[in-house]
Amino acid sequence: GLLRMDWQLTLLGATAYVLLGRWLVRARWRGRAPAFAVLNLAAVIGLTFQQSNPKFMMLYVALVCGQYVALRWWATRAGWLPWLAFLMPIAALAVVRYVPVGVWAAMSAGLREKIREDSHFNFAAHFVGLSYLAFRTSQLVLEVRNGVVKRPGFWEYLGFAFFAPTLSVGPISPYRQHVRAFGETDRPQIPVGRALLRVLVGAVKFKFFGALLLQLTYSVLLLDGHPHHWVDLPVAVVAYYLYLYCNFSGFCDLAIGGAGLMGIAVAENFDRPFAARNVKDFWNRWHLTLSQYMREVVFSPLSKALVRAFGPTRANHAIALTIVVVFLLVGVWHGVGWNYAAFGAAHALGVVANHYYTIALKKWLGRERFVAYNQSRAIQAAAVALTFCYVAASLFLFANDSTAMKSIFDALTR
Repeated sequence: GLLRMDWQLTLLGATAYVLLGRWLVRARWRGRAPAFAVLNLAAVIGLTFQQSNPKFMMLYVALVCGQYVALRWWATRAGWLPWLAFLMPIAALAVVRYVPVGVWAAMSAGLREKIREDSHFNFAAHFVGLSYLAFRTSQLVLEVRNGVVKRPGFWEYLGFAFFAPTLSVGPISPYRQHVRAFGETDRPQIPVGRALLRVLVGAVKFKFFGALLLQLTYSVLLLDGHPHHWVDLPVAVVAYYLYLYCNFSGFCDLAIGGAGLMGIAVAENFDRPFAARNVKDFWNRWHLTLSQYMREVVFSPLSKALVRAFGPTRANHAIALTIVVVFLLVGVWHGVGWNYAAFGAAHALGVVANHYYTIALKKWLGRERFVAYNQSRAIQAAAVALTFCYVAASLFLFANDSTAMKSIFDALTR
């Protein structure tokens, strides 16, 4: 009964949020921006921070306000100051995520008491969505610096930073797309029926297929304390990949559809990732907004700098080195622990291998035969199958820390 009531309250709150948001997006009055920001803060507090201490929420808001001050003061200045504003959200993310909780406890008696009460206390868990917020707000600094958008006012900034549908699991949708909904012209036209269908599809992926596939993943199938035949491992490998897709893309569908009902366009995050023919192609289809962010913010400037440093004759090696840096950053962005860095390294290996393989293949086959090679259906099918297996296997690192890995292998060797 309590669970049913929770769902009813959540649905009622989400409906009220969407209807109020849709009205505010369409409104034309001076208080619209503050009202929209307050609406999103209320949604975040009500739906995301229900179990959190109000002091943490106040700290979170203060942190974002500080980032706005940096944006306002430095984003349009010459020299290195815009980069300081850009790095401020990233630095906040790194501090919240990687500074040991004991350091924070030393500065706060209240936090020391919480840690004594809960030995598994996680400071970063009280800043839900900070990873996505940090990337969106840092990207906004570059948008303002490069003249892509006008610098937002304080309330517009808060409404974007705490935009509830995309806060916790993305997508990392840019401000230039978000702000179009509030303009006088060029506003996105999103049919209500299409947005509702997107919400329904997301709910089915997230609640039905995700819940079904979860039963075959590592945590449920293999970490149940019983011995297992080795065949259960590949079942869990494939099931986890499918589960992660249904869970992540389903939530993104809910976010995109919910935002669409309000009249706000949100960037797409997936494009048939199971059809990828190599790991590079996979990242052009999976978590598209993260890939775009890393391409614009890290890969392009770093690869150009390394090509200048290494010289044109070593451009291919400079690009390979940049790929390694990008995917190590992707790995550690996903979470704390060596397994996330290893996950990033595995994908760096896959993309670098494809990079050199493509160069060698072009030289060996020549232009015409290389085109024919890429058009071969047999090669396409083999490449897609191998990529699926590689990505699924690499997610073993993403899904499990050292303790879980040891438990899994112990269960398989009994």
